[in-house]
Amino acid sequence: MNYKKIATNDLVPELFTYFIRHQNVTHCWRYSDNQWKIEPVAFTEEWGQEEYKQLCGYLTNTLKTGGIIIGAFSDKNQLKGFVSIEGKRFGSYKQYLDLSALHVSEDVRGQKIGKQLFQFAADFAANQGAEKLYISSHSAVETQAFYSSLGCVDAAEPSILHCENEPYDRQLEYRLGGIA
Repeated sequence: MNYKKIATNDLVPELFTYFIRHQNVTHCWRYSDNQWKIEPVAFTEEWGQEEYKQLCGYLTNTLKTGGIIIGAFSDKNQLKGFVSIEGKRFGSYKQYLDLSALHVSEDVRGQKIGKQLFQFAADFAANQGAEKLYISSHSAVETQAFYSSLGCVDAAEPSILHCENEPYDRQLEYRLGGIA
């Protein structure tokens, strides 16, 4: 994989022509009775042209507000993964930068692309003076296993805005300084 920054003029739906955002979810983590539990929750997450158009808008805003997007490209220059980190710090003492998206195409999962993209996000956040990455993470069991393997834990200071926008997401943080 070749990793490189994605610029505003790259953010067109055609960028995602060879990117497969598909996930069959069967179980998710849910918070009840003061603890996280795995519960059966079945649905398919799949993005089409309309979702990619919306995504281009979100990612354009990330760049306009000082954030960064790193893409993982195949040897045929096809996008196979990306991570976006917002540019504005937040939290009670501005300790967080938001890892707003991290996705790997279904056809190349399991090749440590996500781990490499996460490391780029951590490096960017550390260079911006943040203490922690903030992740409003999908609650699917597989997604939670990925973030847990990197050392992410429940956020000490959950963002009200993130909780309201994505009530089923799990709010995580990662203390900067290296991946386990």
